[in-house]
Amino acid sequence: MHHLFGLVLGQKDLSRAGDLFSLDDAEIEASLSEALEQIKIISSSPDYPTNDNDQAVVEICITRITTAIRETASIEKHGKALVALWESCLEHNLKPSGKDEDTPHAKIASDITSCILQNYNRPPIMALAVPVAVKFLQRGNKELCRNMSSYLSLAAITKADLLADHTDAIVKSVLQGNSMLLRVLPSVYEKHPQPINSHLTELVALMPQLEQTEQHHLLRLFQIVARKKQPEMLKECIPFLIGHLRDPNHNDIILNILIEISGYDPVALTSFLPMLKEIGERFPTLIGQTAKIYGAVGHVDEEQARMCLIYLVNQLANMEHSFHHILLLEIKNITDTFSNILGNQSRDIYRMSNSFTAIAKLLIRQLENDTTLGSRSKSLALHAIRTKGMNSDSGQDMDNGDIAAGISFTEIYLSQENDKLPLGPDAEESQLENSSVSHLSIKCTESENLPESAKENCHEGSTETIKNPVEYQDRLYLHLKENLSKVKAYVMEIGKKIPSPDQCIIEDTVRSCVAKLFFSCPLKGHYCLYSKSSFTLTSRQPQLWIHIMFLFQQNLFPQPLSIQSNSLHVLKNLWEKTQLKGTHSFETAMIQSTFPHQKDLDQVQIHLEEVRFFDLFGYSEEAGTWQCFMCNNPEKATVVNQDGQPLIEGKLKEKQVRWKFIKRWKTRYFTLAGNQLLFRKGKSKDDPDDCPIELSKVQSVKVVAKKRRDRSLPRAFEIFTDNKTYVFKAKDEKNAEEWLQCINVAVAQAKEKESREATTYL
Repeated sequence: MHHLFGLVLGQKDLSRAGDLFSLDDAEIEASLSEALEQIKIISSSPDYPTNDNDQAVVEICITRITTAIRETASIEKHGKALVALWESCLEHNLKPSGKDEDTPHAKIASDITSCILQNYNRPPIMALAVPVAVKFLQRGNKELCRNMSSYLSLAAITKADLLADHTDAIVKSVLQGNSMLLRVLPSVYEKHPQPINSHLTELVALMPQLEQTEQHHLLRLFQIVARKKQPEMLKECIPFLIGHLRDPNHNDIILNILIEISGYDPVALTSFLPMLKEIGERFPTLIGQTAKIYGAVGHVDEEQARMCLIYLVNQLANMEHSFHHILLLEIKNITDTFSNILGNQSRDIYRMSNSFTAIAKLLIRQLENDTTLGSRSKSLALHAIRTKGMNSDSGQDMDNGDIAAGISFTEIYLSQENDKLPLGPDAEESQLENSSVSHLSIKCTESENLPESAKENCHEGSTETIKNPVEYQDRLYLHLKENLSKVKAYVMEIGKKIPSPDQCIIEDTVRSCVAKLFFSCPLKGHYCLYSKSSFTLTSRQPQLWIHIMFLFQQNLFPQPLSIQSNSLHVLKNLWEKTQLKGTHSFETAMIQSTFPHQKDLDQVQIHLEEVRFFDLFGYSEEAGTWQCFMCNNPEKATVVNQDGQPLIEGKLKEKQVRWKFIKRWKTRYFTLAGNQLLFRKGKSKDDPDDCPIELSKVQSVKVVAKKRRDRSLPRAFEIFTDNKTYVFKAKDEKNAEEWLQCINVAVAQAKEKESREATTYL
C-alpha cells in the first residue's frame, strides 16, 4: 500500500487525508485494492456509525479511490475489492435515520454505486455487481433502491443473462412499488419466464398507478408473453388490457398484443368485439389492427364468421384506400374457411379486387339470403338504395350496381339491439360530436409529479366522472351538469374553426410561460403529412388553450366531468404552471367563464393563419375531424408523391441583394417537385438548373411580416433554411397564396418522409 494511504487509514488521520489528492493517479493505482480492504475493516468496527472522524476519513478515501479507478480505467483490476466493500454495507443498517439523512454505511454504498454505474457495460464487473445490487432492493433505502434499479436497467440492456437468476427478487420489488424495474422485465423474461408468468395478473393491475413510460415497459412485456403463446397465463389479463384501449398512448401496442393472442386463442376475444368496434370508430388509424382481430375471431365458427364479416365489410365500404388490402385479406380468409357463405361466387373477390364497394355488395347479398338476418337485411337494402341516391354526385363510378362507399352495416352487426332505421340527423350529429375531437395527451416540462389523487383516479371512458361527486360539493361537476348540452353544442361549432391539440407542453420563457402545442392527423393515411410527426405551435396564451382543451375534453364524455377526474387533474396542473398571482384557480375560472371570449378565439384563428396552419390542415365535414391536406385531398396525393411530377411551377421574382436595395428583383422559373424547389437560371423552364432548395432543410415559410409590407411588397414571402433566407414575390396575392400552400405541403411531406425513414431505420 502507498505509504500515505497506509498512514491515513492506519492512523485514521483526517488531517492528512486531503493530501491524497495531491498524488498522481498512477502513483497510487497499485494500492487501491489493499486500501479498499482496509476501509472495509474500519467501516465494520462497532463504533463506526458514531465515530465522525472515521466516517470522514473513509468518505475522503473512497472518493480518492473511485477517482483513481476512473482515471486509470482500472475497474476490472480492483472490481473484486470494490464490490466486497459494497456488499459489506448490507450487514449494517441502511435505512435513513431522519429526513434525507443517510446512515454512514448507506453513504459508502452510494459512493461505490456511482463508480459501478459508470462501468455498467463491463461484463466482468457486472458479474460481480449484479447479485449484490439485487440485495440492496429490499433494504428500505429508497435512494439506494433507485440507484440499483438504474444499474440493473442498464445491465439488462448489456447482459440480461446475469439478471435471469434474480428474476424473483426483481418481480417482488416491482410489486412492492419499484416501477423503475419494469423496464428490466422484458429482457429477463426470455431467460427466466416462470416467475413473471405467475404474477402477470398482479403486474397488469399496476397499470393505473404507473407513469406513461412505465406503462409502455409493462405492455412491452405482455407483448413478449403473447408471442410465447401462453393462453392460460394471459386469459385473466385480457379484461385489464381491454380496459386501457381508450388510452391513445397505448392502444396501438395493446391491439398488437391482442392480435398475437387472437392468432392462437381467438375464442378468448369474442366477448370483447363490441369494445374493439368502438375503438376502431374512435381511432380510425387502428382499423387495420381491429380488422386482424375480427378476422381471427371469424374463424371460430360460422356464426362468428358472419358477425365479423359484417364488421369487415362495413369498414371496406367506408375506409380510405390504405386499409383496403388488409380488410379484403381478412374477408377472403374467412370466406375461404366458410365457403358456403359466398357459395359459388367466392372467386369473384379476386375478379372485383379493384371495386371494393362491389365486394361489399356481393357479400351483403349473400348474407341477406340467410334467413337469420330477417328484417335487418331489408333495412340494409333500403338504406343502400337511399345512400346510393344521396351519393350520386360524389364522382364515384356507380355503374354495374356498385353501392356507395358510405353504407352503414351497424344495425346488422349489433344483433342484440332492436332493428334500427338508417342514421338520422340526430344520430349523425352525435356521431360528429364524438369524432370531432381527439383524446388529448398533456405533458409538462417540469419534473414534479401529479398529485397522488390524480393517479388513483386514472379511469377510462365514462369512468372519468367519480362516484357521487355531489357528495364532495364538486362545484365544477355541478356547473357542467347544468351546462352540458351548451358545452357540447359549443364544441360542435368551434370544433370546425379551431382544432384541438394532441399534446400540450407548458414551457417557461424569460418573460412568461408559453404553451407548446402539437397537432397531428388522426387518419394517418398512406400519404399523410403528419402520421409520424406533428405540426408544432407555440402560443403566448396558454390559459386560453387550456380552456379550449377543457371544453374538448368534456365533449369526449357523455357525463359531466369531475374536478377529481384524471384529465381535469392534469389540466388543473397545467393551469397552475401558468397561473399569475391574483388570478383565479382553474376550477373558479372554468365556472365563472364557461366559454372563452370571442375576441380571444379570433386571436387564436389569426395566429393559426399567421403560422400557415390552414395550409396544412382543414376540417373534414365527412370525417367530422381535422385532417391534413393530403388526407383531405387524396386525389392530389398521387401528384405530390409522383417522382418528377411538379406540384406547382411558374415564374417568381427573387430578391438578389440586401433588403435596403428592395427594387433589385430577378425573374426566374421555379418548379416545386418531389423534395426540392428547383431554380432555373433564367425566365424559361428550359434554362439550366441552379442550386435547388432541399425542402427537408426548410425551417419555415412565411408571408413578409406586416411591419415590413408596403405597396411594393403585397405578394412577397420568405423561405428560411438552415443557413439562408430567400425572399420571393409572385405576380399577385392569389398566386402567392398558391405557392405558399404548395410549398408548406411539400415541406411537411418531405419532413414526414424523413421521419418515417428514420423510424424505419431505428
